[in-house]
Amino acid sequence: MTQDLETTNLQLVQALFNATGKGDWAAAESMLTSDFSVTEAGTLPFAGTFHGRGALQELFTRVMSAAGVTGIDMQQLTAGGDRVVALLELVLGGPPEVRVPLAETFRVRDGKVCEIVPYYFDPRPITAAVEARKRAANT
Repeated sequence: MTQDLETTNLQLVQALFNATGKGDWAAAESMLTSDFSVTEAGTLPFAGTFHGRGALQELFTRVMSAAGVTGIDMQQLTAGGDRVVALLELVLGGPPEVRVPLAETFRVRDGKVCEIVPYYFDPRPITAAVEARKRAANT
């Protein structure tokens, strides 16, 4: 894998973050393969594997609303081979505001993202936020 390909992969993932951050789902979907998948761990309230270009918007919308995510702070992007890793912090609204560290791995094939797998250091803050929002909605 050449340095140029890794740079291209980094730029692709950065562009994907930019598009999703703006809610430009048409642009985001153009950066995904037709067999794209994103898998959330079984320890999370939104566990499962989501398939197809629309899966990213579906999951993004579900996570943002269910957990009360008010921001995503990208700490670092790095690439090697066909993978890009993003180190992030999800910002959950408060009070108090909570920052949830995670890493997301992106697999790139033929110039498009074909797979994303997030890894949460500690899923408990996300689970607690989802449960708190459910309780608040039921009162």
